[in-house]
Amino acid sequence: MLEVKNISKKFKKKDENGKDIFFYADKDISFEAKDGEIIGLLGPNGAGKTTLLRIIASIMKPTEGEIFFDKKRIEEHEIEIKKNISFLSGNTKLYKDITCVELLKMCAAYYDMDKKIVEKRIQEVIDRFDMNSFKNQRIGTLSTGQTQRVGVARCVLHNPHYYILDEATSGLDIISSQVILDFIKEEKEKGKCIIYSTHYMEEAENICDKVVLLNKGKIIACGTPKEIEKDTATSNLRDAFFHLIGGLKNELDEY
Repeated sequence: MLEVKNISKKFKKKDENGKDIFFYADKDISFEAKDGEIIGLLGPNGAGKTTLLRIIASIMKPTEGEIFFDKKRIEEHEIEIKKNISFLSGNTKLYKDITCVELLKMCAAYYDMDKKIVEKRIQEVIDRFDMNSFKNQRIGTLSTGQTQRVGVARCVLHNPHYYILDEATSGLDIISSQVILDFIKEEKEKGKCIIYSTHYMEEAENICDKVVLLNKGKIIACGTPKEIEKDTATSNLRDAFFHLIGGLKNELDEY
């Protein structure tokens, strides 16, 4: 189980006069994700999703708050926990001058996987994501959908327990998106704990057990899609989101 407790992240920037000002990308965020659950982080660009996921994955330190994996604080068990985490970010760059197989072998070495099972595991992942036709191509020659499948394969090779996925299907065609979504559902059935960030509300309704709606760094709703829709007297998460922020016009008036 993953526990996110009172996470805040403060940043500093310059105003138009060159004066330092502080702002929160995330403010007092708390939720739980159990084994065998897909928890969706939903919200527009700038809502704080990516910052929060980087904190959960221990890539970034929070200003306040704590993260627990199976009751263990990540600061005290960082190496052990990271070996069981898969983190996929939409802007992660892959080495374009090596092949898919070469990348997966490099990742296997990074995770110190048993050399006796590496070849078999690499082929399993290649088969699962339908990569056989391009497994020996240089990554720089692949399409967007193929590259994203390689990125996901890289993240799941070591069979992690926790999946932290940031916009995993963003910009993909319908076939590549479905390959990834089907895999996520399969991992849920195996009892994996999955955090899934997206701005596609309909996609979240389809695969997420619970959702955390974020806006401007704060949680504005948390629960199952049906619970949120019932509480807002709406029929889908898109309408629920706009209801919670007071409508699109109210949001635009603040910019």
